[in-house]
Amino acid sequence: MWRKPAPSRGFSPGYGTILKTWRRNSDGATAVEFALVVGPFLFMLFGIIAVGLFYFTTFSLENAIEQASRSIRTGQAQQANMTAAQFKTLVCANVPGFVDCNGKLRVSVMNFPSSAAINTATLPSCIANDGSLSAASSFIPGQENAVVLAWLCYEWDMAKNIPFLNLSNMGNGSRLIQATTTFRTEPYK
Repeated sequence: MWRKPAPSRGFSPGYGTILKTWRRNSDGATAVEFALVVGPFLFMLFGIIAVGLFYFTTFSLENAIEQASRSIRTGQAQQANMTAAQFKTLVCANVPGFVDCNGKLRVSVMNFPSSAAINTATLPSCIANDGSLSAASSFIPGQENAVVLAWLCYEWDMAKNIPFLNLSNMGNGSRLIQATTTFRTEPYK
């Protein structure tokens, strides 16, 4: 039995079958889905790595100042007449190898009669007026039963190399990391 052909809709006779074939064909779907997901995934991955490195560096510096300050707390630094350079070397012995101790790390130690005497007006700033790392530091560990504040300032350069994630708080795009410990020295004499 012969049927009359359907009226033409302005398309070539094979166009409808090509569209149906394309709709059913899913060979490149995985590649398209991957292309849509890979950008945000890599952004999140590198962001997590960058923030993890920031916290790892901060924790390492806090541990280093805490470990080095033990010599002041117990009086070993005072009895050995330790200098600021020797104390900084002691701090640098406790930090990971990627920390630039020579150019990017400042260590300061000051003593106070009581913890109430510690305030921001008496402490040197870590950032200079131009936004760079300040060269100001001090080393005054005090005697027994003194309240000692030991802190370090580190210019973390990696902050300016992380795209789309602004962690910087210094003029050159770096991030200032500070680590502090406060304690009363023991009666070591």
